Amino acid sequence: MKSLVLTLTIAIALTTTAFAQTTENPQEDQKVIITHDEMPEFPGGKPALIEFLSTNVKYPKDAEKQKIEGKVVVSFVIEKDGSISDVEVTKPVYPSLDAEAVRVIKAMPKWKPGKQDDKFVRVKFKMPVNFRLKSRK
Repeated sequence: MKSLVLTLTIAIALTTTAFAQTTENPQEDQKVIITHDEMPEFPGGKPALIEFLSTNVKYPKDAEKQKIEGKVVVSFVIEKDGSISDVEVTKPVYPSLDAEAVRVIKAMPKWKPGKQDDKFVRVKFKMPVNFRLKSRK
């Protein structure tokens, strides 16, 4: 009997951009920073992020039934307090796979926020989530 297994491949920080957030000048709120003193970090680092995603991502039944696979790319912002915002699919695959990738990103716990010049800053990430069905004997 064959069972279908979900394999996730996670690549963190393929594209990162920080946005400086200052209250003195509203135009500075969306300033793009090229370098970062400290990048945001998932609590426990990459191994914990991979564990979180592999534990929490559920392969949608309709996509599994139709044997649909692919890489959904999701962008999101790590806010100054470590929370997740502005979650959106930048490279869709299939509606239920896209929705599942967004759901699990929104469910992540707060991250350690990024810093620039000893101030917390918003950092934008793009993260691919690969959905693969494998047959096991």
